[in-house]
Amino acid sequence: MHRKTTLANGLRVVTDSIKGTEAVTALVLVRAGSRWEHREINGISHFLEHMFFKGAKKYKDAKSVSEAIDGVGGDFNAFTSKEYAGYFVKVASKHMKLALDVISDMLLHSRFDQEEIEKERGVILEEFNMYQDTPMYQVAWNFERAVFGNQPIGWDEVGTKDVIRALQREDFVKYKESLYTPGNMVVSLAGAVDHDEVVEMVQKYFPMESAEPTRTMLPFEAGLSTMEKVTLQSKKTEQTHLVCGVPGLPEEHEDHYVLKVLSSILGGNMSSRMFLAVREAKGLAYYISCGTEDYLDTGVFYTRAGVDINRPTDAVKAIIEEYAKIAAEPVPEAELKKAKEFLKGKLVLSLEDSEHVAQMHAQSELLYDKLRTLADISKAIDEVTVEDVQRIAQTLLKPELLHLALIGPYEDKGEF
Repeated sequence: MHRKTTLANGLRVVTDSIKGTEAVTALVLVRAGSRWEHREINGISHFLEHMFFKGAKKYKDAKSVSEAIDGVGGDFNAFTSKEYAGYFVKVASKHMKLALDVISDMLLHSRFDQEEIEKERGVILEEFNMYQDTPMYQVAWNFERAVFGNQPIGWDEVGTKDVIRALQREDFVKYKESLYTPGNMVVSLAGAVDHDEVVEMVQKYFPMESAEPTRTMLPFEAGLSTMEKVTLQSKKTEQTHLVCGVPGLPEEHEDHYVLKVLSSILGGNMSSRMFLAVREAKGLAYYISCGTEDYLDTGVFYTRAGVDINRPTDAVKAIIEEYAKIAAEPVPEAELKKAKEFLKGKLVLSLEDSEHVAQMHAQSELLYDKLRTLADISKAIDEVTVEDVQRIAQTLLKPELLHLALIGPYEDKGEF
C-alpha cells in the first residue's frame, strides 16, 4: 500500500510497503534532466549526477560512499534522463537510515572539488566514447534527434565533448541551486518500510529550506525536426543498427495505453509480429523490438533492430509492411487479449522489485502529481479495444511521419 506526505518545506515523501521482503530501496528523484539545459551546458545534468558521488561532508570521497554501502551488502547507483535524475540505495531494511544518510549527504553537502571535476571529466568523455562505440544505443539518440530537432528534448543526455570539457565548478553549483529544491524533489522508499517512520527519517536527513526552482524546462516545439527522413551515421560495423518510427504521444495522453498495447502487439516479445515476421520468417535481424518513449508533452514510437548489413532495405521494408498491416486490418481479439495480459503480467512481476516500485511512484508523483496503482494501470489496459488499436495505428503510422536512423558501413543514405 502506498502513502504520501508532503513536508512543510515542500519535499514529498512516498512509501510503498511490500510484503514478503526484508529489502528496501531509497530513491530521490529530481526534476533536473537534460530538458532543463541550454546548449552551452548540455550534459551538465548527467555530469552533476557523477559529481554527487565524489565527496561531501560526511562521506568525503567516492571510496567512502562505496565502502559504506558495500559494507552492508547494498547496491547503489544513479541515472539521468531527459526529464529527471535519480539517486538510489538498496539495502536490508535495518540499514535504511544508512541509505538515507548517504543520499542526503551527497545531495545536500557535495563539495564539487575542482580536482575531482577534472578527473571525472575524463571518465565522462570515455562514457561518451563508449556510447559512440555501442551503435545499438547511439542509433536511438540519433533517431530522437531527427524527430525532435535542435531543442533540449532532441539532445543527448550525455552532452557534447566541448561542453564536457568546458564545465567548471561554478556551473555545477548554480545548476544544483536552481533545481535541487524541496518542491522539485520526491523521496520514495519501497519494501519493508513503515510510512510514519520514513517521514521522521526524511525530516531528519533532509532539513532543507523551502525554495522554488529557478530554472524552467523548455517545452517541446513541433516543427523543429531535421526534416530529413533518413539519418545515416557511417561506421564500420558487422551489423546494421536501425530505428524506424514516428512521433508518439505524451505520457498523460488519453491513448497512452492504446499505444502501449499496439507496441506490445507489434514488437513486445518473441511472439510479436515484428519478431516473427522480420527475424523468424525472413531471417533479417538478430534483435528486433518495438517501444515508446513517453515525455511530459510529446513522445516517440519506434522499432529498433540489428540487421544483416547486406539487406538493410529488406528489413526496413518488412518493418514498414507490418506498420501498414496493423493500420489496415483490425487486430484479432485473441491477439489483443494476449497483448493486454502480457503488459499486465510484466507489470505484476516488476512490482516484486522494490527498486522498480520506488521509481514508479517517484516518477508519477514528481512529473504528474499523482500516484498510480496496479489496479489503475490494469483497468486502463483492459479498456483498450480493437478499434482503438487500429485508430491509433492509422493516426500515427503514416508513411509521411516515418523517420529512419541507421548506423552501418554505408556512405550514401539515398539507398534507403
